[in-house]
Amino acid sequence: MSTDESSTTVNRRRRWRLLSAVGGTVLGLALVYGFYWGHVLRWHQSTDDAYVSGNVVEITPQISGTVVGIGADDTQFVKAGQPLVRLDRSDARVALDQSEAQLARTVREVRNQFATSAQLEAAVEVKQTALTAAQSDLTRREQLGASGAVSGEELQHARDAVRAAQADLAAAKQQLAANRARVDGTTLADHPEVRDAAAAVRNAYLTWARTELPAPVSGFVARRSVQLGQRVSPGTALMAVVPLDQVWVDANFKEPQLAAMRVGQPVTLSADLYGSRVVFHGHVAGFGAGTGAAFSLLPAQNATGNWVKIVQRVPVRVALDPAELAAHPLQIGLSMRADVDVHDKSGARLPQIASTATPWATEVFGSTDALADARVAAIISANGAAPARAAAVAPQVTAASGLLADTQLPAARRRAP
Repeated sequence: MSTDESSTTVNRRRRWRLLSAVGGTVLGLALVYGFYWGHVLRWHQSTDDAYVSGNVVEITPQISGTVVGIGADDTQFVKAGQPLVRLDRSDARVALDQSEAQLARTVREVRNQFATSAQLEAAVEVKQTALTAAQSDLTRREQLGASGAVSGEELQHARDAVRAAQADLAAAKQQLAANRARVDGTTLADHPEVRDAAAAVRNAYLTWARTELPAPVSGFVARRSVQLGQRVSPGTALMAVVPLDQVWVDANFKEPQLAAMRVGQPVTLSADLYGSRVVFHGHVAGFGAGTGAAFSLLPAQNATGNWVKIVQRVPVRVALDPAELAAHPLQIGLSMRADVDVHDKSGARLPQIASTATPWATEVFGSTDALADARVAAIISANGAAPARAAAVAPQVTAASGLLADTQLPAARRRAP
C-alpha cells in the first residue's frame, strides 16, 4: 500500500470517529433532553407576556362644590380615612342649620298634638258630665211635670239642654278622634312628621359630610388632576389611590398552553425589576372569560374572510404570596415571567364556584351614620322634653344640637387637608 493510500485511510477513519463522536453526543443530548422534557418541561407552561395588575381606586365627589383643600399629592402614601380633598362647605352648613331648625319645630308641633289629645280627653269628660247633669235635670222635671209642678216650657228647655249637651259631647269626641288619628300608635320619635324631618337632617348632614373626600383604602396616590379653586361635579375623577398590597399578575398564555392548566396550580414568577435572584410564588386564581382580542376596543372581525390566523392569548390571573409581596413590592404594569406547574390536573379547567365573600370593602363612608343619628336624637331630646326638664336637658345637648365642630368628627375625618 502506498503512502498516499495509507494517509487517505487514516483520514477516513478519523472522520468516521469524529462523526461518530458528534452523532453520539447529539444522540445523548437528545436523549437527555427527551428525558428532561418528559419528566420536567412537559409539566411546566411559561410565558414572559405577564404584567402586574391591581385596583386603581378613583376619588370622585358625590356632590358639587369648589375645592378648598388638597391633602395628598402623587407618589404619597395615604391611609384609609385620611382626607384627600375638601370642598367648600358653606352651603351645606346653611342647609344643615335649616334642617335642624325644621326638626326642632316639628318636634314641638308633635308635642302640641299629644298635649291637645290630653286636653280633648278632658273636654270629653266635661261634656259627659254636663250631659249627665242635663239628663238628671230632665228626669226630675219630667217627674214633676206629671203633677203639674213644672210648666211645659220649662220641661221643653230641659229637653233642649239634653240635646245640646249630647251634641257638644259628640263634637268633642269627634275632635278627640281626629287628633288621635294623628298621634295614636306613635311616640314622639316615631311620629311620621318627626321621622320625615329627621330624614331631612340626615340628608343635610350627609351632604355636609361629603364635602370632605377620604381615602377609601390605604395606598399610593396617583394621577392627581384636581386643583385648588376648581369647581367639581359628581363623578369627576380627582385622583386615584392604588393599594399596592392588593396586586396580582395577569399572565397571557397561548391557547395550546391552557389545556393542562387548572385553578390552584402553583406558579413561580420573576420580575424584571428584581431579576431572577428574587422568585415570587403564587397560584392560579382564575381564567379570563375570553381572549384579549375578544375584549379589545376594536375586536377583529374574522367573518369578513380577510383574515390571518393568529394564536390567541387568554389572561390567567395569578395570586401572589402577601409576605413575598411585602418584602419585594411590585407596581402596576411591571413585566413578569410566569411558570405554571401543571402536574395536578384533578380540578375542572373552568370551575363554577360562586364566592360569597366580599374581596374588598371599606367602612370609611359609613362612619357618618352614627354621628347623624346622634344629632337627630339630641335635637329630639332637647325639644321633646317637658318644660320643667328643658333647662336641665339643654346643657347636655347644646353641642349635639348645634353644628358639629371639627373636633366632633372621627379622627380620620378631622384632620384638615
